[in-house]
Amino acid sequence: MTTALRDLADQASTTLEGRPAEEIVEWAATQFGERFCVTSSFADAVLVHLASRVVPGIDVVFLDTGLHFAETRHVRELVQLAMPVTVKSVRPELTVAQQDARYGPRLYERDPDHCCDMRKVQPLRRTLEGYDAWAAGLRRDESPTRADTPVVGYDASRGKIKVAPLAAWTEADVREYIDRYDVPVNALLRQGYASVGCWPCTRRTPPGADPRAGRWPMFDKTECGLHA
Repeated sequence: MTTALRDLADQASTTLEGRPAEEIVEWAATQFGERFCVTSSFADAVLVHLASRVVPGIDVVFLDTGLHFAETRHVRELVQLAMPVTVKSVRPELTVAQQDARYGPRLYERDPDHCCDMRKVQPLRRTLEGYDAWAAGLRRDESPTRADTPVVGYDASRGKIKVAPLAAWTEADVREYIDRYDVPVNALLRQGYASVGCWPCTRRTPPGADPRAGRWPMFDKTECGLHA
């Protein structure tokens, strides 16, 4: 199964490179049906909206860490109310209070990798057990670490097909789509935040900075581990 999925990803990556994002989503939905889902951090709802146009009713996985900004939760609520999707809010095994009691308060200030692993990576791994493929809103222009993102790849750590329909999009493409369809956007993106994650580990960034520079600014860290 692993070899078959890897070969399928390699073939699709070549075939679908340069194709419209909607076509990439359609390919995944045709291949995997209900065992294909979309993930979203709700910094915006572009990928969710696009997927809902192609596959109405599609599952949308949101990792509810318990540390999100109110603005992020608001985008989730707007999506649940207005779009034909099934939002699945996935929580960690420990609440924030339980984590504080077991590991000490503000673990994110001392060991952000451990915090991200418990509150994001492990919950996603458990959730993806019910799927064969998942889509994320990664774009190549977001940071050097994402510059080689394939439109379809094999996620070896989880044994899944990973789809990035927006990989070749630019920031201008995203803005154009938002304006065309009036897509919900996290209000923080208009307040100096180039990338939005959990509130303790997200800061504003100056114009022109790497969009990921505002994430874990006190550490040599720009990814939570979901896309390692």
